[in-house]
Amino acid sequence: MKALSGRTDHVVVVGAGLAGLSAALHLLGAGRRVTVVERDAHAGGRAGRIERAGYLMDTGPTVLTMPDVLEETFAAVGARMRDHLELVALHPAYRARFADGSRIDVHTDAEAMAAEVERFAGAREAAGYRRLRRWLTDLYALQMGRFIDANFDSPWQLVHPDLVRLALAGGFGPLDRAIGRFLEDERLQRVFSFQSLYAGVAPSRALAAYAVIAYMDTVAGVYFPRGGMHAVPAAMARVAGAAGAELRFGEEVQALERRGERVTAVVTASGRIACDAVVLTPDLPVAYQLLGRRPRRPARLRHSPSAVVLHAGTDRTWPQLGHHTISFGGAWDGTFRELTRAGRVMSDPSLLITRPTATDPSLAPPGRHLHYILAPCPNTEVGPEAVHWGELGAPYRDSLVAELERRGMHGLGDSIEEECLVTPADWAARGHAAGTPFSVAHTFAQTGPFRPRNLVRGTDNAVLAGCGTTPGVGVPTVLLSGRLAALRITGAPDGRTRRPGPALPVANRQEVTR
Repeated sequence: MKALSGRTDHVVVVGAGLAGLSAALHLLGAGRRVTVVERDAHAGGRAGRIERAGYLMDTGPTVLTMPDVLEETFAAVGARMRDHLELVALHPAYRARFADGSRIDVHTDAEAMAAEVERFAGAREAAGYRRLRRWLTDLYALQMGRFIDANFDSPWQLVHPDLVRLALAGGFGPLDRAIGRFLEDERLQRVFSFQSLYAGVAPSRALAAYAVIAYMDTVAGVYFPRGGMHAVPAAMARVAGAAGAELRFGEEVQALERRGERVTAVVTASGRIACDAVVLTPDLPVAYQLLGRRPRRPARLRHSPSAVVLHAGTDRTWPQLGHHTISFGGAWDGTFRELTRAGRVMSDPSLLITRPTATDPSLAPPGRHLHYILAPCPNTEVGPEAVHWGELGAPYRDSLVAELERRGMHGLGDSIEEECLVTPADWAARGHAAGTPFSVAHTFAQTGPFRPRNLVRGTDNAVLAGCGTTPGVGVPTVLLSGRLAALRITGAPDGRTRRPGPALPVANRQEVTR
């Protein structure tokens, strides 16, 4: 692994989101002096928060998996996650509801899920699920240490016996066909393949290797932090500050001072911060603009679909909802074509509905509830440009509410007391390329060593972190990106940066059934 040359005693981390705070904690643990500069008034980045009349709305990710990665991040400075953050294991992890009226709860316990699959689709599918679970676990073990939690300097690093094992396991075929080898029921196939949308690719076009995301969701488990998802960066920032980091909030980086190939200072409206190295976590175009250079690539980067999100504080809830509910429309393949090729909103949408107050009622006033409704939509490269969402947003919001009422959330529109609508225009205003919070899509040409590197040619002491670079999109992978960025600065004892294996137990975790 290539590490930065020269002095790296004082590192400035630009951005106090999950990636930046992860980098900061790992750097502090390695003995570096760290200054974190954040444009917002508080930590969080994408994992921010809006407060409206007692409703505490998480503005970013709602699904937390692989808590061992988060635990290791705290441990980098000798802290115990359990002393700063309380995680609740969700049972079920998801509830899936289908257009035909059927539903299935997705459990991470093998026996509970096998029994649920048998109830839902019969003994043959339950046996298929057991085989699928073993395959997902093997897939994770093959990929984690070698291909996910790894800094790549060259595609030649892929040449390893694990690559052959991954190919023999079917990791390079289409995801939907791989899942179909184990499950015949089309509804179940959706449950174990929709996760590819997180990576910006339809299941029919995604590599089967991306079933590792289904492992994270359906085997390793889904968790929720007491206090909401924003509690994660808030706790990380507190621990970083206690470990010696200087946290400067409300300061936007305006420029980087350079001397030759090295960044010598970070400039904000408050002045200059001299540094020996810098970690940049803004979205790629912003980071490249600060650096004054963009890497050469044979093809233009493709971005993931975006999302319209309706945060709704309501005076009621609906008992058919779990903490996380996936409401599938009748359409499937056509939906992905609309999102990624035709550039249209889904005509028959599949929606993620998160009800955080099912687990933590303190996120809303007494007797009230929060609902987070996410509708995937085209990004601004293939769909409507950001400027047009000012006109499209309100009508699309009304259509989503009407659709959910048709699907059983009767009276949703009348129940809303406080709301916040987020569209691609809002993501674009935050500096997210193509108006999407999900960054660069995980196509084959944008994965592993082919993804934008966390080192930038022509700058000797700058490293990138965040979902646009290695290893990619998602809470655990963004945390890993911060760790991998820190390793570029501190160096690693060998090429393997983390032991592969199943998720570690989370100390002092609670469990909840909804």
